[in-house]
Amino acid sequence: MQLEGKRIAILVEDNYEDLELWYPLLRLREEGADVFVVGSAAKDVFRSKNGYPVRSDVDASDVAAEDFDAVIVPGGFAPDRMRQIESMTDFVYDMDRAGKLVAAICHGAWVLISAKILNGRNLTCVAAIKDDVTNAGATYLDQEVVVDGNLISSRTPPDLPAFCRNIIKTLTL
Repeated sequence: MQLEGKRIAILVEDNYEDLELWYPLLRLREEGADVFVVGSAAKDVFRSKNGYPVRSDVDASDVAAEDFDAVIVPGGFAPDRMRQIESMTDFVYDMDRAGKLVAAICHGAWVLISAKILNGRNLTCVAAIKDDVTNAGATYLDQEVVVDGNLISSRTPPDLPAFCRNIIKTLTL
């Protein structure tokens, strides 16, 4: 129970990538973290790109950086919706500004771009959006996981073990 007492937010919207939400959610709970699913509405059901449901615990407009140790942005096409929700991008910006852990996988980097936190950073993501990442001022690295200070990123579901190991390691330092 390495993460007992840690509070982690996982952002959600419709069309999330199943594994990129559920794997970290369950793995981090297994380590004792309090993990909250944060959507555009509280107690709403969001469906993955394969139709798998998840219920949000809290509305993004009701979260604050001072209440969390980390935020995780899963991929799929949900980040295209998330980046249009000001409370979500503001939350990611505030978490980064506070030096708290910001983790993104796959298309999750879109939210980091819209939060304007990538300039001068190193990052990985799904190759399809690497141009978006570099245009936002980041250096794209094709690696299973990239750690740049408080920022952790991975490419796709096969990278999830390394992604979660680094999240756990960073939160226990």
